[in-house]
Amino acid sequence: MTATTSTPHTRAPARTAPPRPSGRLRAWATRAPLLPALIFMVAVTQLPFVATLVISFFDWNALYPDARSFTGLANYQEVLTDADLRKSVWTTILLTATVVLASLVVGLGLALLLDRRFRGRGVVRTLLIAPFLLVPVAAALLWKHVLYNPEYGLFNGILHWVGGDGASQPDWVSNTPLIAIELSLIWQWTPFMMLILLAGLQSRDTELIEAARMDGASNWQVFRHLTLPHLRRYLELGALLGSIYIVQNFDAVFTITSGGLGTANLPYTVYQSFYQAHENGLASAAGVLVVIGSLVIATFALRVVSSLFREEVSRA
Repeated sequence: MTATTSTPHTRAPARTAPPRPSGRLRAWATRAPLLPALIFMVAVTQLPFVATLVISFFDWNALYPDARSFTGLANYQEVLTDADLRKSVWTTILLTATVVLASLVVGLGLALLLDRRFRGRGVVRTLLIAPFLLVPVAAALLWKHVLYNPEYGLFNGILHWVGGDGASQPDWVSNTPLIAIELSLIWQWTPFMMLILLAGLQSRDTELIEAARMDGASNWQVFRHLTLPHLRRYLELGALLGSIYIVQNFDAVFTITSGGLGTANLPYTVYQSFYQAHENGLASAAGVLVVIGSLVIATFALRVVSSLFREEVSRA
């Protein structure tokens, strides 16, 4: 009998897993592709704002560059106390409030119309959105020359067609300058409000509306007690976003009236102070105040947007 010897099996050396990167390293690796965009945004937006903030503390006229001096908050005091600048602030508030409120009301009516099903709804929706897609300067030129012109404008053409040769041919821009600007902006911003409110209408709970109709609720009762409370957040969002843009509007004022006849808003006043009076410090102070006001409105807008997202997530 021969004895057989068995050789013990040798185990392969265990492979050690590569060390995992730390959480901070993973976070930086995830954000690294965004760094060029972040650097570009800081260089384009934040650095010029910092430069504007610094210049706003100086009495600096571009015609006398060597005579500049540090004045602290004197430029801001002049912006807030000068009669012309105060008037431009009031004009900005009036223009913004009128355009935003009118755009919301008309946009709500159009959104309620487009929420219904009818033949050609897609074509109507495209035509209604078109004004918002125009370049602001082109839209202002359209209203100034095609509609408002006292000699060949469409409005006076309609008056001549209705009233005959004896019909008056008013100069719309000279007679009602601020209203002329407001109408052009309302026409351009109503589609924006309409899209926001239409999105809100299409997110309603249809079962709740059908239950209300089965209980005998009329269309007005459904709109007042169900639709309008549901659209509250969307109305706030439209008002805030519209205010951010209308406060900074320059194109319509510059194109239609050139800031004359009491229509100069704060952005146009900044333009006058910088490019015409060459007061760099004063224009920078007024520009900083416009940015601060826009940031305050934008903060409320972001809160409304985040609350809308939370509501949508909770429904899902």
